[in-house]
Amino acid sequence: MGAVMGTFSSLQTKQRRPSKDKVEDELEMTTVCYRPEGLEQLEAQTNFNKRELQVLYRGFKNECPSGVVNEDTFKLIYSQFFPHGDASMYAHYLFNAFDAAQSGSVKFEDFVAALSVLLRGSIHEKLRWTFNLYDINKDGNINKEEMMDIVKAIYDMMGKYTYPVLKEDAPKQHVEVFFQKMDKNKDGVVTLDEFIESCQEDDNIMRSLQLFENVM
Repeated sequence: MGAVMGTFSSLQTKQRRPSKDKVEDELEMTTVCYRPEGLEQLEAQTNFNKRELQVLYRGFKNECPSGVVNEDTFKLIYSQFFPHGDASMYAHYLFNAFDAAQSGSVKFEDFVAALSVLLRGSIHEKLRWTFNLYDINKDGNINKEEMMDIVKAIYDMMGKYTYPVLKEDAPKQHVEVFFQKMDKNKDGVVTLDEFIESCQEDDNIMRSLQLFENVM
């Protein structure tokens, strides 16, 4: 989430200038190939006000003039935040989480909906979103292989230059400990309820998730 928050902060900094004429602001929303939903509707659906949505949209449009982002573009943008590691796999999983409709592209509405949860959502909303990220095949459960894939992608993205230096089997050890705690009924999968309950009752899991939020 740190990368996303960094983007949001930089967009705000770039856009701190005198307000333009309201009509010009609204017209600016029509200059791309894809036009998002009305600002009033997005304001009602997210935790951002109209001005914040305009700032976010300008930044989104600067990066993606067509109004939508495909996976290759998303990976290219995201990899800039992690120059010392390989962010491609984690960006792939993150893209799928942003692409709620599984359409193969992320629209402004998708971007803002995810950002609203990650930046300003409740703990429960953030945990539900994180669960969806880990649930790679979208079957409503997280198995050990899925958790391993995500955690390994995070470690790969962090790169070799972490301190302290991570052991090669660190991802596996991390997954073994967390999965054992989360799979409360020992059926080989973690449900949403188990995931939320485990995170809320175990400070170590919560701290680890907050650490991993820095890469979202």
